[in-house]
Amino acid sequence: MDVKTYMHDVGRAARAASRQIAKADSHARNQALMAMAQALEDRASDLLAANARDIEAAQRNKLDAAALDRLTLTTDTIAAMADGLRQIARLPDPVGEIIGLKYRPSGIQVGQMRVPLGVIGIIYESRPNVTADAAGLCLKSGNAAILRGGSEAIHSNRAIGACVHEGLRAAGLPEAAIQVVETTDRAAVGELITMQDYVDVIVPRGGKELIARLMEESRIPMIKHLHGVCHVYIDDLADHEKAIRIADNAKTQRLGTCNTMETLLVAQGIAEAILPPLCKIYLEKGIELRGDAAARRIVPQMHAATEQDWHTEYLAAILSVRVVPGLDAAIEHIATYGSQHTDAIVTEDITRARRFLAEVDSSSVMVNASTRFADGYEYGLGAEIGISTDKLHARGPVGLDGLTSLKWIVLGDGHIRQ
Repeated sequence: MDVKTYMHDVGRAARAASRQIAKADSHARNQALMAMAQALEDRASDLLAANARDIEAAQRNKLDAAALDRLTLTTDTIAAMADGLRQIARLPDPVGEIIGLKYRPSGIQVGQMRVPLGVIGIIYESRPNVTADAAGLCLKSGNAAILRGGSEAIHSNRAIGACVHEGLRAAGLPEAAIQVVETTDRAAVGELITMQDYVDVIVPRGGKELIARLMEESRIPMIKHLHGVCHVYIDDLADHEKAIRIADNAKTQRLGTCNTMETLLVAQGIAEAILPPLCKIYLEKGIELRGDAAARRIVPQMHAATEQDWHTEYLAAILSVRVVPGLDAAIEHIATYGSQHTDAIVTEDITRARRFLAEVDSSSVMVNASTRFADGYEYGLGAEIGISTDKLHARGPVGLDGLTSLKWIVLGDGHIRQ
């Protein structure tokens, strides 16, 4: 296969399909989404068989445990994909929404209309569920999509892509609206991120190495986050039971996700009461603890944390722990070492909670809740295309609105400018 020719053929087809999808009505797009969901459920055995091939290959290639977890499909994850598509279908259609329509002194009406971005290229690793989520969100928001999953998930992605195409056919929409890149050649990524004539936005979902490469090489705007160094700060005015429950869940509910806590900050005034029972839970669950000197004096089983630990997104059974004097020091630590992804405070003091919300400059900031809630599904978006830590266009979990733009519209009745 000539990768350059193949990718440009994909791009041309996507650009043509994007115009048809943009003008399709809500009923057709929703019909396609519902048919996709049904196809996923009907073909569950095929999806599991395809995924088993990917898992077998991944184990031969010694893929790490976190990546294997992200790669694995189960009957529950397939049901969740189908449910996500149905949720997206039930969401209000953003395309064509008019906001801010006002009369001007000249007599014209001026407002803004929400419109699709066009063609979205999505590059992702390991997670085959992204194929369904991305297809659903792009379709609902009136966009075409080119989906380039990792080679480790090629059989799973193709099987899910077949269900997506079945849904598009059922609604009379072009299959080229959602294309799964068939080649595993890495050169396909290099082509996709430079096809400015065909692709409007790139959304990378993967490891830091992949996203750093795309930041360096892409000629197309991106919606992205580089890494997720997420924090939970336990304030000295926290409820002990809440603090232990939240900090446990934020780290151990799932290890390999970008919204998993990687650093625990504990106020000095509560550390001796909170750390022993909390760290007992972590150690029982196999979490390696790396602490500063103050934390290690309280829990001697901790290893010594290095400066690099505070910067690290582990995506593994490792947690950094630091005892801080109070709120100011916690906010300063997050500003220094955080990745502007998701950070949480546990406190019963409303003034401190409000300060944390105002002063922590992250895409999701939480009070008395686990960082694991930073997710499009949990935020009511149906699903997410990814999480953005950028400050322009979209920030945090990116759902339908984040996949659209606004154009100005003017309504007149023969008006001319004097």
